[in-house]
Amino acid sequence: MANVSVYNMEGKEVGRMDLNDAVFGVEINEHLVHMAVVQRLANKRQGTQKAKTRSEVSGGGRKPWRQKGTGHARQGSTRAPQWKGGGVVFAPVPRDYSFKMNKKEKQAALRSALTSRVQGNKLIVLDELKLDEIKTKGMKKVLDNLNVEKALVVTAAIDNNIILSARNLPAVCVSYVVIEAEGEERKVNSTINVYDIMKYDTVVLTKDAVANIEEVYA
Repeated sequence: MANVSVYNMEGKEVGRMDLNDAVFGVEINEHLVHMAVVQRLANKRQGTQKAKTRSEVSGGGRKPWRQKGTGHARQGSTRAPQWKGGGVVFAPVPRDYSFKMNKKEKQAALRSALTSRVQGNKLIVLDELKLDEIKTKGMKKVLDNLNVEKALVVTAAIDNNIILSARNLPAVCVSYVVIEAEGEERKVNSTINVYDIMKYDTVVLTKDAVANIEEVYA
């Protein structure tokens, strides 16, 4: 079981905590991590590129010259691909690049990504993360105290002060894993994903976020 340090917002170590091996200590499956990253990028593609084939460009309805006797190569249309203004061979058409992954595959990929950050000493746990106001300087100061520049910050609540304070920091992304109770049912609202975990150099988690991640993905 991995045992990591817990820091406060001033960057001082205030304790240690154990991480659940079912989430942060699994065998890394590089194939699933790669697939999750490719899926994220593929799903973001618009797929709206379009070019006209010879059947779609205007003109070229008549044969430009007779079949024989002119000395030219035979031609059937001025809109064939070899002509200026002609159609494109195998022209791209709008398509959907997205594909699906099974739920268990996604969860396994997320566990593998988190484990890789623990093994690489790129995971930091905060006892709490609270900002009294929306201030980019406040968020920057916390990250500077932790000696972190390019970071994924994960919280256990949708805190607008944190989200908006990090918005103008180009190398910082804020995600959250929120567990909401609706009667006897539990609703999970999570924006954490494999792509962001692998994109940013360091993952900064609050203690509450660690607890929520272990509860949802263990």
